[in-house]
Amino acid sequence: MRKLFAQPGFPRLFGGLSTSMLGDSVMLLVLSMWVKTLTGSNALAGLTFFFMVLPALGAPLLGVWVDRLPRKSILVWGNFASAAAVLPLVFVRDENDVWLIWVVAFLYGVSFVVLPAAVNGLLKELLPEDLLVNANASLATIKEGYRLFGPLVGAAIFATAGGWLVAVVDAATFAVAGLLIATIKVTEAPAPVKSTFREDLLGGVRFLAGDRVLRHVVAGLAISILVIGFFESSIYALMDAFDKPATFSGVFVTCQGVGAVIGGLTASWAVRRLGEIATCAVGLTALAVATVVCAAAPTIALVLVGAGICGLGLPWTFVAFTTLMQRRSPGHLIGRVSTAVEVLISTPQAISLALGSLLVSLLSYRQIFAIIATVILLGVLQIVLTLPAEIRGDLTSGDRQEDALSLEGIED
Repeated sequence: MRKLFAQPGFPRLFGGLSTSMLGDSVMLLVLSMWVKTLTGSNALAGLTFFFMVLPALGAPLLGVWVDRLPRKSILVWGNFASAAAVLPLVFVRDENDVWLIWVVAFLYGVSFVVLPAAVNGLLKELLPEDLLVNANASLATIKEGYRLFGPLVGAAIFATAGGWLVAVVDAATFAVAGLLIATIKVTEAPAPVKSTFREDLLGGVRFLAGDRVLRHVVAGLAISILVIGFFESSIYALMDAFDKPATFSGVFVTCQGVGAVIGGLTASWAVRRLGEIATCAVGLTALAVATVVCAAAPTIALVLVGAGICGLGLPWTFVAFTTLMQRRSPGHLIGRVSTAVEVLISTPQAISLALGSLLVSLLSYRQIFAIIATVILLGVLQIVLTLPAEIRGDLTSGDRQEDALSLEGIED
């Protein structure tokens, strides 16, 4: 990690992204919690996340501009715009204002499409390829680490002062992030000569379709995410089953954060040892196992153990996949590839959030969790059965890397 933070510009980028992630961790659970408190409806609370992922449907259009404009500028002005977008929450008073929460959730979703795509592009400009996995792992660790206290802080502020103060805090973190990133000195490669808008729009999709490895891994992720969104609606049904208030979901997410910190700290080791493809599959398997534990748990304590296992699997899955995407995508296409992936992953997520809002009123949370685990394992099989040669090659390469590191340690 010393080599990573010695790279010019990365410490300030890390500082800016870490600050905005802190605001996210405090705010995101509050949005659905706010709707649940105002309406008493688990379905409407789950629908909040649907509005958050809805902008992903227009991601290819946004990706064109991410590749045409300087990525640093996008991150600076995007953070300032995000700060302005959350401030209307200070006007929410009762259930008649729920629509305003959903508008903010939608705008939040826009930032979730644009800003990560710009980050992927800027990381390729700032860092050599062999440090990308370290950068992704360090960002995942800090992001998931905030789950240890961020949701609890957000729930506490919401319960004592109200959601308006959470909005102000979140806006402040976006503003600080924009100011920090503005100080980075980076010379970005010039954008390629523009082709027709249609060709630009479809560039990322065409690249994904032509890259066999990315195509199959994205398919496996999409299958899994088709049901992962069920968690957002059923989490409150789970709390109800154990006679816990909606705010107790903050404890669940905090336990998830404990596992996620461990996952983030070990993700770069896993990728170097197993390869991106196998690590992604193992991470998804951990999510399936966690779901089974939560579904079968007779006590809330065991549910929280399942939350920890879930947290472990998340960074392994997404650090591995993000590194794979960054490594295999050309720099001038990274924005469009990132947003194309966003569509292919967020579309099933949007479907699962909407369907989950319906299922929570028809099935028990145990039945829903059984469906989640089964479908995630189908996604794992999609990856493992279509890319066996690539996984074997990565494992062999991982053995060689581990031997080389061991020899270096002996020589030192």
